[in-house]
Amino acid sequence: MIPRTLAAFLAQAKKRAPLTVAVVDAADRVVLESVRLLLEERIMNPILVGEEKKIRTMLSEVGIRGKIPIVQAGSEEEAAREGSRLVDEGTAQILMKGHLHSDVFLHPILERLRTGHRLSHVFVAELPRYKKLLFITDAAINIAPDLATKAAILQNAIDMHLALGGRPPHVAVLSAVELVTPAIVSTVDAAALSKMADRGQIRGATVDGPLAFDNAISREAAHAKGIESPVSGKADILLVPDMISGNILAKDLEYLAGATLAGVVLGARVPIILTSRSDPPRARLLSAALAALLWRSRNPEPSS
Repeated sequence: MIPRTLAAFLAQAKKRAPLTVAVVDAADRVVLESVRLLLEERIMNPILVGEEKKIRTMLSEVGIRGKIPIVQAGSEEEAAREGSRLVDEGTAQILMKGHLHSDVFLHPILERLRTGHRLSHVFVAELPRYKKLLFITDAAINIAPDLATKAAILQNAIDMHLALGGRPPHVAVLSAVELVTPAIVSTVDAAALSKMADRGQIRGATVDGPLAFDNAISREAAHAKGIESPVSGKADILLVPDMISGNILAKDLEYLAGATLAGVVLGARVPIILTSRSDPPRARLLSAALAALLWRSRNPEPSS
């Protein structure tokens, strides 16, 4: 089962041997404080990519001792290329964004690490007033997805939920209203996605939409509007209409509702830790725990 807290995922990840993570553009204090947490919690062993002289100076400032491998890179673009190379060659199992722009970070991933799957991002939110972890997708990569892209994004999130030990999830496809309204394209897409799930084109979940946010989260709100949905009040995954609405939703939950967020990119050859440059070290640690568990689900250790 999916645990109630992100800390429970961290505890699971700590039970396994550390993986190796390539930290791209690591010459930043918050990034290196995150690396220190990875080492202290024994989640991952880092390879730091960036300006070596600057990184070595900052390592002692954040309290990291011992020999940490560093790959020299003189620019964001070079750091991104080197990080993808380390994963491509099998030196690292996980890729982590440091202090660089997301588009620069993702460009070589699309060149070297893409698969036949769509790249998409999932936030996992722990909320004080919701009874379980809430998966939100896609709030970071796909700007204005069409129906086919939304189906791929949704399948990625469902597969992630199942890989982390969850039962078939309940998915709410969000819009501003609950009725299919041709003038609001997201309502039409939501209805199509629901039917695609009924017909097996989207697998492994109960999918319903269009649903407004309140009706997805609260059964009482749905009943007040006369909505009968198998998802209302039970949502595990929220599929947002576009990146802008998803990004606003996730940050509203974090800054105004006290949510703790972790996030990963799916669809590449390895899980990718894509955090905001303003995210605190613990958010990066929890994201790393998710990434490690997802990597283990794809690469199970042989039974003795």
